[in-house]
Amino acid sequence: MSGTRGGFGRILALGIALALALLLLMAKEASAGKYAVAQCGWYVGADASWADTTGGAKFRSDSWCVPPAGQDPFDGAHMKSLTRDGQSTVSGTRFARWRWEAPAGTGITQVRGTWWHALHDGMEQRLGVANAGGGFDVFASAGATDTTPRDFVAGFSPPRPAFEDRLLCARGESKWCSLEPGSWSAVRALTITVEDDLPPSASIGGDLIAGGWRRSAQSISFSGGDVGAGVRFGETTVDGNRVNLAEYDCAKSSIGGEWRATRMRPCPLSASGGAVVDTTRFSDGPHLLRHCAVDFAGNSGCAAEQTFYVDNNPPAHPRNLGLAGGEGWRRANGFDVAWQNPDQGPASPIAGASWRIAGPAGYDTGIQFTPGRDLNALHGLSVPHAGTYTLSLWLRDEAGNEAPASAVSLPLRFDDVAPSVAFDPLGEGQVTALIADADSGPAGGEIQMRRAGTDVWRELPAKLEPGEAPGEARLTAQLPNHLQAGAYLFRADATDGAGNAASTTRRSDGAEMTMRVSRRGAKQAGGARKARIFAVLRWRGASRSELTVPFGASATLSGRLLDAAGRGVAGRRLHVVSRPSHGALGIARVDSLVTGRHGGFALPLAAGPSRRIAVSFAGDAALAGAGRGPLTLRVRSGVELHATPATLRTGDVVRFSGRVRASGAPLPRRGKLVAIQYYEETSRRWRPVLFTRTDHSGRFRARYRFRYVSGSASIQLRAAALSEERWPYAPGFSRPVTVRVNG
Repeated sequence: MSGTRGGFGRILALGIALALALLLLMAKEASAGKYAVAQCGWYVGADASWADTTGGAKFRSDSWCVPPAGQDPFDGAHMKSLTRDGQSTVSGTRFARWRWEAPAGTGITQVRGTWWHALHDGMEQRLGVANAGGGFDVFASAGATDTTPRDFVAGFSPPRPAFEDRLLCARGESKWCSLEPGSWSAVRALTITVEDDLPPSASIGGDLIAGGWRRSAQSISFSGGDVGAGVRFGETTVDGNRVNLAEYDCAKSSIGGEWRATRMRPCPLSASGGAVVDTTRFSDGPHLLRHCAVDFAGNSGCAAEQTFYVDNNPPAHPRNLGLAGGEGWRRANGFDVAWQNPDQGPASPIAGASWRIAGPAGYDTGIQFTPGRDLNALHGLSVPHAGTYTLSLWLRDEAGNEAPASAVSLPLRFDDVAPSVAFDPLGEGQVTALIADADSGPAGGEIQMRRAGTDVWRELPAKLEPGEAPGEARLTAQLPNHLQAGAYLFRADATDGAGNAASTTRRSDGAEMTMRVSRRGAKQAGGARKARIFAVLRWRGASRSELTVPFGASATLSGRLLDAAGRGVAGRRLHVVSRPSHGALGIARVDSLVTGRHGGFALPLAAGPSRRIAVSFAGDAALAGAGRGPLTLRVRSGVELHATPATLRTGDVVRFSGRVRASGAPLPRRGKLVAIQYYEETSRRWRPVLFTRTDHSGRFRARYRFRYVSGSASIQLRAAALSEERWPYAPGFSRPVTVRVNG
């Protein structure tokens, strides 16, 4: 036995020397990735197969590699091949073996571990590696019993596909080995070094590189593949800086401060994952995205770099916003605006403009968007009816960034309504016409006269002066001296600030404006005392020349006829002309009344649409004619609103229904425009939620989904019947309804 041991010692020493030489050579020349596999020790199991060339008749296996936690990790650990009890012999060359196979594409370059054995009658323990030809190269063997665990190490070049521990009858096939007493071989604490030359593959995709400009958080998806040790990590970088590291599930254990595999192929051959990249960490402009996969041997394979574009900052405000034709009043309902775009630098180009138009009676288009790369003009903007509106405009870039706070504004002034003009009763030595225009205001006018029976109008020098109320003016001309006897007719022409023109030959009471000169050359009523009319509209304590009342309410016209000294004049007949607003079904109504004892008068005004009212006195031998008007009675639209359900959750739909009432006026052909508004607590203003139109009976239905309410909120809503062309009512509002939304 001692000789056998001596022979084994020389063989083992030679194997160790060879292994060290190979390791030194590999350290100088090789650069491939390597990893160590721990087996049967350190609380690690075994990734090996066992086989018996006798078909299980002569050998058996036994292994126990993971002691209970807290015990010595090598206490009792072993992987054994044993001869079976009760068997007498085994034929030569027959063996049992434990085998560790390197994954495809890899090879074993070193094995170190501990072995021991009990061997009798020609039985040997042999340690070796498979070669390229399918043979078995032994690097260590023993033929005698040595039950003391001893260390071994061996290196291999080129790398080998498998390592085996064999218990062998080391005699020829025609001979046999006795199995009485039995023999066994054992190994444990194996460290198998595997060389892996092939790098893994990698790919990357996701929204971040889907094209176009990107902002905020963007998703990426990535994957890796390998044919050897498997994919251990996936690393994603932007411009060379790591933004994500994915570690995959691998069979490994920390031993002596380093990670060792616990299986021959420790990691999956394919792995994938995803992440979210916060693009606000990067500057605006192009960036390079790369994803690399790393296998357990440390080899790295990277996908091709991908370029993506980031922009997280909204454009600055538009420069030099201007309105074609200037910001004055115009008759055409069309507005063209233009501006200069700010320099975007490396950021995304301008993708279009957001805008909104707000105006009288709560009109608001809401935010609109007009697309167009480097858009710098909007054409054909319009407003619903005459009035002054405000256009607010800001820019959006191709990444979707925009800042409403950067909006610039300009006024849109539209007036397509001609002014009203009517003569006052003839005064002493002069003729006066009252011009009224609620929007652009009176801007100019002429008074002309002609003698009856002639076709030639004669312009009288006239002066335009502000009237008593906003939007009113008086056009006054002096009558010529020494007029020939006869009848004279007058005509007044007026224009407003938008260029709309109107002309009349009538007084406010509807009578023709005429004058008769006697043969003596005196003008009719020339010697009468001057008179004036004081008149107001009244409703529930309110008293003014322009009065707004609810739908269905009646008002009262009241006043006094006064002489030049301010005394009331009784018993004089007055004419009251009421002209309904545009769009009403009725025609002008003329009422006649007589002043009371102190010159006072009063006339009830029935419910109906909005109207303008003028009061006139024709004059008599003692008192010159006088007039007052027009007075404006505005009537609000009648509108109702219902909302169901009254309580709902965020994401649910609330359904609106209601009705717009009309008395003495038809509904517009397209239906009446209605805005559903909510009350904004912070600004204390009503804001539009949506716009809709009624059917021909005045009824409307709409729906709205509350998407962004968190917590619990009580929201006040109302319906607003807005102003429209040929709608003879002022804007009206329903009673508020409250909807409770729970987030």
